[in-house]
Amino acid sequence: MIALDASALLAFLFREEGHERVRAHIERCCLSAVNLSEVIGRFVRDGHPGEQVRSRIAATSIEIVPFFESDAARAASLLPATQPLGLSLGDRACLALALARKIPALTADRSWKSLAIGVSVQVIRGQGP
Repeated sequence: MIALDASALLAFLFREEGHERVRAHIERCCLSAVNLSEVIGRFVRDGHPGEQVRSRIAATSIEIVPFFESDAARAASLLPATQPLGLSLGDRACLALALARKIPALTADRSWKSLAIGVSVQVIRGQGP
């Protein structure tokens, strides 16, 4: 199991650089509801119906994980480590999910590799495991 960041799922959906690395994990991944909102928002911004995008993602094997109070606290606790890198709430939600489940996180954001928060980070673009 691996926690998908919105950037990784968007790269997969748009067939951008690194989409093959996401495809290798797509059958065994999870996505925070916060990251789902980011992905749907990207499509809505481009004029696509949000419900249609949500339904298409729901039809996949991607596990959508609710974002609860404990997740909010975990994501907030990551601020000191992530704020210098400019990471968003969505980024922290993905990392919090990875921490909670003790699984790696998959992202397109290379800056995550410099984090020392107890999460194995896999970057889909450029160098990185």
